[in-house]
Amino acid sequence: MIALLRGLPDEERARLAPETLTREPSPMLAVLAPEPFSDPEWIFEPKLDGERVLAVCDGGELRLVSRNGKDVSGSYPEIPDALRASWRVGPEEPTDVGCHAALPAFVLDGEIVAFEETITSFSRLQERMRIDDPVKARESPVPVYYYLFDFLHLDGYGLVEISLRTRKHLLKEVVSFSDPLRFTPHRDGEGEALHREACRKGWEGVMAKRASSSYLHARSSEWLKLKCVNRQELVIGGYTEPRGTRTGFGALLVGHYEDGELRYAGKVGTGFDEPTLERLARRLRAKERKTSPFSSQDARSLAKEDVHWVTPALVGRFGFTEWTGSGKLKHPRFLGLRRDKDPHEVEREVPHG
Repeated sequence: MIALLRGLPDEERARLAPETLTREPSPMLAVLAPEPFSDPEWIFEPKLDGERVLAVCDGGELRLVSRNGKDVSGSYPEIPDALRASWRVGPEEPTDVGCHAALPAFVLDGEIVAFEETITSFSRLQERMRIDDPVKARESPVPVYYYLFDFLHLDGYGLVEISLRTRKHLLKEVVSFSDPLRFTPHRDGEGEALHREACRKGWEGVMAKRASSSYLHARSSEWLKLKCVNRQELVIGGYTEPRGTRTGFGALLVGHYEDGELRYAGKVGTGFDEPTLERLARRLRAKERKTSPFSSQDARSLAKEDVHWVTPALVGRFGFTEWTGSGKLKHPRFLGLRRDKDPHEVEREVPHG
């Protein structure tokens, strides 16, 4: 066992378990909270608007893995470089399970972001997400940063059963943080104050996490989202014809799954620049179909000549002001495509508790 782990308090060290890494570990996911709160048993972090990524080092390589198991290392080649250069703790004995003689096997959790001035911007990050060639990614004018906030595995031992607070302590011990690697700051107990600050500064919101919680490879109420602005992933099921000088398409028809059916949630016609309209229009035309993917009731209400149906394979991220009483988005706007979410996982977010 690596010296850093041997130095843990007895009760935490007893929770360590020998572990063989899986090829595609899955991240812990949060649920939506009804309102901000404060609690000394919880920690509160900024909610970042980027791409959730696990850094996995084993089997001779260091790779970046999205929440749906896709290797996204080509989009962000500077991140593995920085992790190799900033790692502080070597393996107990060099083995072939690490990703380098000087690096142990590990799994880290975090969010890769780009900034628009001082605010993380998913729209700007799209410019990097569309690149999978590491040479072109290094030439991109969009800098990215990896905000690390959790630690799942180290040198053959799973860390998921030890407390979140201890996992964060270990994370600060193993990584020397400098750009593009950043430690995600957190505040103990004062969730309401941080939420007010977040909303004043234009952040997406705050993450609340129970300080004593284990890491679950699933969605859990031990992690909560406290939002300042409404954002939601939705599935694209169709589009309308452009009008006037508009190119590509007019609006997207979007929805979410409920009881196995794709329920219509409204049209989205804003948030697109010309390159996005052209690029997305090509992808939509390639997925056209004759029948509506929406529930039969929704399909009847949408039966218009200018509607084109598409196979519901693309997931977008959308901002909006609120849900209407009929379950539609009010004042929606397109923020970008998600490449890390299965369409059938897309459900309407509702507050927990």
